[in-house]
Amino acid sequence: MPSDPQPLASTEIADRIGFARLTKRAFDGENLFPLWQELMSKVDAGTATAGEQLDLALLTQLFGHKQAGLSVQTETLAQHRLYRSPCSSAQPRMRVLALAADIDMGGNTPIEFLLETSGIELLTLYVVDGAPLPDPLPPHDVAIVIASDSDECRGALAAIDARAETWPAPLLNAPKLIRHLDRDKLYRLIGDVDGLDIPATIPVSRDALAAVADGSATLQDTTDGVAFPVIVRPRGSHAGFGLARIESCAALTAYLAERTEPEYFVARYVDYASDDGLFRKYRIVVVDGKPYACHMAIADRWDIWYLNAGMAQSASKRLEEAAFFHTFDFGFARRHRTALDGMIARIGLDYFTIDCAQTPRGDLLVFEIDNTAVVHNMDSPELYPYKPPQMTKIFDAFAAMLERHVAARRQSVA
Repeated sequence: MPSDPQPLASTEIADRIGFARLTKRAFDGENLFPLWQELMSKVDAGTATAGEQLDLALLTQLFGHKQAGLSVQTETLAQHRLYRSPCSSAQPRMRVLALAADIDMGGNTPIEFLLETSGIELLTLYVVDGAPLPDPLPPHDVAIVIASDSDECRGALAAIDARAETWPAPLLNAPKLIRHLDRDKLYRLIGDVDGLDIPATIPVSRDALAAVADGSATLQDTTDGVAFPVIVRPRGSHAGFGLARIESCAALTAYLAERTEPEYFVARYVDYASDDGLFRKYRIVVVDGKPYACHMAIADRWDIWYLNAGMAQSASKRLEEAAFFHTFDFGFARRHRTALDGMIARIGLDYFTIDCAQTPRGDLLVFEIDNTAVVHNMDSPELYPYKPPQMTKIFDAFAAMLERHVAARRQSVA
């Protein structure tokens, strides 16, 4: 069992390699096992710093051992909760305090990627159950909540929300707004926005789905009218984990035979194939109210995300993605302006991402809106020469947003 969280002194800052650098090294194919062994040796000898222990927790997750990595992370955070990421400047022009939760590596906004070359110092404060936020808070110019809407983050979001009104600096991505992003809440928030299609997402228990599968209940009665074919996924899952298109009771029986989760989300399936039979899925980044193109994945399968679309193997797909980037402002964004403006106003967050597609009738089909999707510049500039300028545009917009809030706060108290 993890030990009880210890009181936090605001001046105690542990340095770490961090998410961005370790993930990039893994992405590039570097063998990180020697580093893992080195950090494990320090832990065994009792000489590891808190930052090294947190890096070890991340490496363990990157190796595919999620629960073991989380155990190391939870034990580490019980003793130390404030960390500093590498900064590109020896004299940072600003300090950002990111407010994170004790969750797996995909559960907090990977903010290091956004600030990696900005010359802005990043501190991350982990808000853990059973430990109050430090008082006073660590010195910072602006804060941003990077915890997600996941069930594991509820305690952290509540603790931050309790202090939000008296926060000593601008506080971005307010926790009360992040709570609207869960799939079964999101469609209620934005479902009536003009030009937008977001299927109702219905939470259903495993027992209820099993009753549909064996014929003792109907799918429509169980889901308030949703009929086959449907999309089913475990509740709280992301990145396509456990995602399936189910077209019959027999298919539902086979699906449940391979899954153990107690709760699921069910939504109607929307065929969003283009005229050429290919599926196109877009990631849009919203920074300070403005949408930016992040990526475009093209595949012959509906369950598409960037890593399974074969973009690296197809020059024609990359050419189309490059065109999407170059024409976004006067093409995609203008075509879907009503839907995008309506969504952005309803969501209200300072920074978030939209995973979406276009339906054959021209509506914007929303799959997911999130504050923790990975927005990075790790792809090969030789293979994707159009990506670095676009990612830099997003990163610069993020830094400019932070600077705007800091300047506005300083002006208000002058």
